[in-house]
Amino acid sequence: MSTRTVRAACPHDCPDTCAMLVTVEGGRAIGVRGDPAHPPTGGVLCTKVARYTERTYHPGRLLHPLKRLGRKGEGRFQRIGWEEALDIVGSRLKAIALRDPQGILPYSYAGTMGYVQGESMAARFFHRLGASLLERTICAAAGSAGIKHTYGGGLGFDVDFADEAKLILLWGCNPITSSLHYWTRVQEAKRRGARLIAIDPYRSLTAEKCHQHIALLPGTDSALALGMMHVLIREDLLDHDYIAQHTVGFDALRERVLDYPPERVATICAIPAQQVVELALAYGTQAVTAREPVAIRIGYGLQRTHGGSQAVRALACLPGLVGAWRHRGGGALHSSSGFFPLNTDVLQRPDLIPGWPKLPRAVNMSTIGDALLQAGTKPPIEALLVYNANPVAVAPDSARVAAGFAREDLFTVVLEQFQTDTADYADIVLPATTQLEHLDIHKSYGHTYVLANNPAIAPLGEARPNSEIFRLLARQMGFDDPCFGDSDETLAAQAIDFDDARTCHMDWETLKRDGWAKLKLPEAPFAQGGFKTPSGKCEFYSAQLAAAGQDPLPGFVAPHESALSNPSLAQAYPLAMISPPARHFLNSSFANVESLRAIEGEPVVHIHPTDAAERDIGDGQAVRVFNGRGHLVLKARLTERARRGVVVIPSIWWKKLSPDGRNANELTSQALTDLGKAPTFYDCLVEVRSVVPGAS
Repeated sequence: MSTRTVRAACPHDCPDTCAMLVTVEGGRAIGVRGDPAHPPTGGVLCTKVARYTERTYHPGRLLHPLKRLGRKGEGRFQRIGWEEALDIVGSRLKAIALRDPQGILPYSYAGTMGYVQGESMAARFFHRLGASLLERTICAAAGSAGIKHTYGGGLGFDVDFADEAKLILLWGCNPITSSLHYWTRVQEAKRRGARLIAIDPYRSLTAEKCHQHIALLPGTDSALALGMMHVLIREDLLDHDYIAQHTVGFDALRERVLDYPPERVATICAIPAQQVVELALAYGTQAVTAREPVAIRIGYGLQRTHGGSQAVRALACLPGLVGAWRHRGGGALHSSSGFFPLNTDVLQRPDLIPGWPKLPRAVNMSTIGDALLQAGTKPPIEALLVYNANPVAVAPDSARVAAGFAREDLFTVVLEQFQTDTADYADIVLPATTQLEHLDIHKSYGHTYVLANNPAIAPLGEARPNSEIFRLLARQMGFDDPCFGDSDETLAAQAIDFDDARTCHMDWETLKRDGWAKLKLPEAPFAQGGFKTPSGKCEFYSAQLAAAGQDPLPGFVAPHESALSNPSLAQAYPLAMISPPARHFLNSSFANVESLRAIEGEPVVHIHPTDAAERDIGDGQAVRVFNGRGHLVLKARLTERARRGVVVIPSIWWKKLSPDGRNANELTSQALTDLGKAPTFYDCLVEVRSVVPGAS
């Protein structure tokens, strides 16, 4: 029996974007492993993706089109053929489009990060239809806005040199769970003498392995960063030459941070004032006095509060004050996605929109519950097409999301690999391929390599790639524009601007053969400035924000839900809740893989022993976590890894795979961030009580 190796790429929502080698024997994938030649991957895959064949050949794979039986949410379906499925979808969409195509809404996100199976043919379809636009905000929009107004885009240090830093601040991130390969670089830096400091409300697996852990309250990160700036300026631990040549707005920033002395910051963050001082001194001394590289890895957790964008903006200003960008491996990194020259308009064809450049109305995916339920929305959302997403499990304020999806007058189509919580509400389910069955091209938001994904096996059953499904839907709608005839190969070749100086050494055929190639970039990208802002400099003061009526300087924005902003709410619900990723899940992906769910165990809430004692809660006891939006029942795990006043629910479990059919998003709100209109998952007050046996 013949055996071959196929070059592939991990498609999931992770900054590592690993290069994979798939072993195929007799037409069946028998294993995946990391490509040892790819520097970010280093031959290693995380425990989730290492089991990818288990996911592809899972007995729960959807392999045929399905039509709903019974009520929405019951998850009862009958098998139908593709022709019937397409006829049903086409006829319903045509009828709605005649009234107003904006009554049709796509809902998608990062179920795949690929540009062919993500927003290519799908975007063309919805643009040509004139459907409502989706504001894809649910993950990184707040942080991206903060970075954009400071650096000009998703830009940062090159992780290939991360092990050269001598001080690393892991701020609001847990790379052991969410960026394993970056953590490998950090561990190497530690072996070379680097000091590691974790800044996180929770003593995560990463924080446990750092030299120091600063456990601030959720939503107070910007105050800590401003307090650091106060100390740096007071102690003159500044790179005055870098500030003068490559930054804008230092004088205004200096005036702002006068309002954030360590004592005030300590009160806001609920940490000792001395921690603020020592953190600033360590950062400034290493960078300015020792002239060694210092790095801040800006996680995604800290942006998921009311002031999340300003928090990221404040952190992003720190390297400019101390000249950290002078050294390779120094500076900050929130996302590297802005380095990639994408042909977005060529790929997605917004010019197909009727009336272009006028745009249809936009709906924020983070408030989909309200969008589906609010009376008087004009036009009402009559049809929803979901792909690469599981909003019933993932979107905030889950009870309202589920109620919206349960509308009998809402026509819902779900493209899926598995019968998720969202698929249970579909009228029509269309089976989609996994990464091993289709072609794609990928960038990364954690490194600077372009990757190709070659299909390793034929699609299972009647599953089809997203790109092909939207070609079929376009044909069903009568769209005969030539762009709907583009093959996946053509789409992949269109995705990247291969004439750009960063990618001119690449082409699609070579990428397919080799699997990956690195962008041509300076090793220390901003040693000489060159930011993508209007000024070309790191902008402490943003004239764009000022013109838009926003605060042009980084500042502290209190959480929506906290004792600072809402004392009466905090009295009723005194515990702040965060719901970071469970180690063996990725958002809601992999939660249905039995071996990974077995390792993860059962849904739990981590609570500090003192908080538990005040509520007569014992370890392992069933507890009810609740607020005004909802509740769920899970097991209490007493641990000092959760700081006092904060509870932690590792997430995201599928609701139907949880003991009480709920997950942490029963408790989260649809309130949005200061910039970016992003969700505030970690801006959430709750109370916890023991469950009385026999009580409902």
